[in-house]
Amino acid sequence: MPAVTSATAGRGPGTRVLGIETSCDETAAAVVDGGTVIVSSIVSSQVDLHARYGGVVPELASRAHVELLTPVLADALAGAGSGPDGAGIDAVAVTHGPGLVGALLVGVAEAKALAMVWDVPLVGVNHLEAHLFASLLEQPDLGWPLCVLLVSGGHTLLLEVTGPGRYRLLGGTIDDAAGEAFDKVARFLGLGYPGGPEIDRVAREGDPAAFAFPRSYPGDGHDFSFSGLKTSVVNRVRKEPGAPTADVAASFQEAVVDVLVTRARRAAREIGARALCLAGGVAANSLLRDRVEEACAEDGIGAFLPSRALCTDNAAMVAAAGYWHLEAGDTSPLTLGADPNLRLAPTA
Repeated sequence: MPAVTSATAGRGPGTRVLGIETSCDETAAAVVDGGTVIVSSIVSSQVDLHARYGGVVPELASRAHVELLTPVLADALAGAGSGPDGAGIDAVAVTHGPGLVGALLVGVAEAKALAMVWDVPLVGVNHLEAHLFASLLEQPDLGWPLCVLLVSGGHTLLLEVTGPGRYRLLGGTIDDAAGEAFDKVARFLGLGYPGGPEIDRVAREGDPAAFAFPRSYPGDGHDFSFSGLKTSVVNRVRKEPGAPTADVAASFQEAVVDVLVTRARRAAREIGARALCLAGGVAANSLLRDRVEEACAEDGIGAFLPSRALCTDNAAMVAAAGYWHLEAGDTSPLTLGADPNLRLAPTA
């Protein structure tokens, strides 16, 4: 049975939005007031379901969402003092891409049904944009502009954010995302799933200077590349099968974090950012969090590291993004569909 976590952070004034997130392997629902106050948040993880396969199995994820979404929604609504009638809910926000198409469809169908029955606006939310709003849930008075490093299993992006919903893409990965590289290396080393937390755990016992894995900085901009690093790890271990796993993991993690922080630091300087923020699942990595704090202290800018609960997929960030879209008059029709390849369009 997937693990369920919940959070409640008191009530606050303002428009109340129900958020729904089913883009991958977390079934989540949350209620957020005024775009910043988490009233209730429920996340049901499918990690145990997919662990035996070493990665997410799309069909299994979709079926699990079908089974879990109704009770997860019921718990989130109850935690917000609402119920099946949607009392007090002013809008429904849902992730409609990017992600696994079958998983997305489960959430989108449920959101459209609730919006129609409750006669409230429907707001389709880009999953990547939702991660940008996670910061506002814990620190709504962030100064602008911000440089946001969004790192997850499928994406590695650097963005300039000048206000809620106003952002410009600075750079991204040209091949593997950082989280994807973590998962692939962890699988090659025989570690568990998900790979990121396993690499983080094992690396604590290793020597980050044991292997000089390459750092790739493609072009003169702010793009990333991790495919060559992953290949270098595989080739080195094949040549030295007795190499300590902890040393390999620590050296690999050191290389990834070095590239991420170097690129983010440079971008923050160029745009005159008042702070550097992390977002996405890889933002939970211990070394990355430490290095970002150190870099920001040296550069004299703020560092914002969202709690680990808000780094991973959750519906509170979806509700927060939905609130700001609603405030801007940006709602979605009931014909809203799932878009597994949805891109993050610049707005600034």
